[in-house]
Amino acid sequence: MCGRTSCHLPKEVLARACAYRDRQGQRRLPEWRDPDRYCPSYNKSPQSSSPVLLSRLHVEKGADSSERIIAPMRWGLVPSWFKEADPSKLQYNTSNCRSDTIMEKRSFKVPLGKGRRCVVLADGFYEWQRCQRTNRTQPYFIYFPQIKTEKSESMGAADGPEDWEKVWDNWRPLTMAGLFDCWEPPEGGDCLYSYTIITVDSCKGLNGIHHRMPAILDGEEAVSMWLDFGEVSAQEALKLIHPTENITFHRVSSVVNSSRNNTPECLLPLRLLGRKTLPRFCHGLYSRRIHILERWHRVNSEASVRGWRRSSRQVAAARRCCNGWPQSHPKSKTPKHPKRQSQMCPSGPASS
Repeated sequence: MCGRTSCHLPKEVLARACAYRDRQGQRRLPEWRDPDRYCPSYNKSPQSSSPVLLSRLHVEKGADSSERIIAPMRWGLVPSWFKEADPSKLQYNTSNCRSDTIMEKRSFKVPLGKGRRCVVLADGFYEWQRCQRTNRTQPYFIYFPQIKTEKSESMGAADGPEDWEKVWDNWRPLTMAGLFDCWEPPEGGDCLYSYTIITVDSCKGLNGIHHRMPAILDGEEAVSMWLDFGEVSAQEALKLIHPTENITFHRVSSVVNSSRNNTPECLLPLRLLGRKTLPRFCHGLYSRRIHILERWHRVNSEASVRGWRRSSRQVAAARRCCNGWPQSHPKSKTPKHPKRQSQMCPSGPASS
């Protein structure tokens, strides 16, 4: 399956990375449509907007079907026949489409028959490996192997987050096969373009992480055939849908577990984060460290832990992740609840 992606490249960089040759052999860049709706993010989840490639013929009558545009679309396909006024009331999940049932479900069969094929662009996608003994999960960032350039070879292996940022200069985006549809509100208004990502059985390299993966179109020829619905039939295009072994991955911090976290830390290799990697229960709080400090200070000033109690184990873990802070905590002389044995919250830091 595919439930989380990253696509943070600027519009111009993304367009250059999607350069192609049209039917006449001329090298071109895809044109952006509604570029203001593109919101770069390290942590995209369903119902967010992501950039997709599609044939220009879908939006311009008489255009060459080999020409391409990039358009932001909603992740989670809303069928054109959906009758409700609110697309969020769709009763089933359409963020992914299984390749083995694509011809059985009306939501996907109809747009496929209309040639509404697209390529979903991303830096890569995230997947979680579950440990059977502990039932915990380890997130991975999965992407295309990158071509070495003179700049990347000169810096060697990325030894820190600053070096890793240089890798994005010539990044090859992941190209995932998808379907899109256009839904018109019953009461009128702007059309909503939305898409789904086609999934297949995992390749051997990823099978140990998860049993499903996106259908990845590896190479310009595969992308061209999938998009050119004017020349390539649906039956021929479906032959492109299969697992690919041309993929690589690395472990990342569980800060990516929450879709609210949108920082480079989401996809940095875990080995580069060092001691910044926190205990599992702290990851959601780490990205909002100022919030932790302010709240602990406020609770301490009230001389009570009412409404925000922590176990001794959690407090000890928090001390470790905050470099030993807090060091001490005062005890209340007049507890508000005599019948309860009050425990004071640790005091705030001397400096933030």
